[in-house]
Amino acid sequence: MLFLVLGRGKTGSLVAEVAHERGHGVRVVGEEENRNAAALTGPFLAGFDAVIDFTTPEAVIGNMRACLANGAHMVVGTTGWYDRLEDMRSLAARRGAGFMYGTNFSVGVQTFLRMTRELAKIVPDSQFRIIETHHASKKDIPSGTAISIQQALQAVNPKLQVEIVSKREGDAVGEHVVEARSQSDVIELKHEALSRRGFAEGAVRAAEWIAGKTGVWEFNTIAGELI
Repeated sequence: MLFLVLGRGKTGSLVAEVAHERGHGVRVVGEEENRNAAALTGPFLAGFDAVIDFTTPEAVIGNMRACLANGAHMVVGTTGWYDRLEDMRSLAARRGAGFMYGTNFSVGVQTFLRMTRELAKIVPDSQFRIIETHHASKKDIPSGTAISIQQALQAVNPKLQVEIVSKREGDAVGEHVVEARSQSDVIELKHEALSRRGFAEGAVRAAEWIAGKTGVWEFNTIAGELI
């Protein structure tokens, strides 16, 4: 397959590396080459099996509009734009695109979410808290993953009030702790990303999965097929 990777940051560069390792051709386009999504024309996009976006919350909206309007197959790992989600879902459906988005493409995190839901079922009367730590330059607070964890807990028990504590420190890749506190004890589940490779591998596998498909998916709905 031939993939287009949008973004030359740490994760985007690693996505390109992982795609090469898995035998795919890759073209990487940075923000300086694609201001206001100017590079994403129909003829250009037609040459790729899938587009993978790891840019910024500011750039991703224009990128999605251009790709989905042209019926491309797109995987979006960028977060911080979900207030526009319904617009993008609608655009993808109207134009027959393939669109996958997710707050975290790590298969390990998806496993962590499953464990979190089970914990909420086992100790439903506990008070839950999420503590998330990321690098100092991460723009969205709280993280998209923390919000997904919160939603997973509240899906099990809609009455739960789940506090999110956000920390931005150094070059931390990503750490999420779920704390369940009762009068008797404290139970903690923790996921720590040791590198960005887990995100990159999940995004490439998602691109392999979506190539040739039409529709809209959130990554966590198909992650079980990749575990």
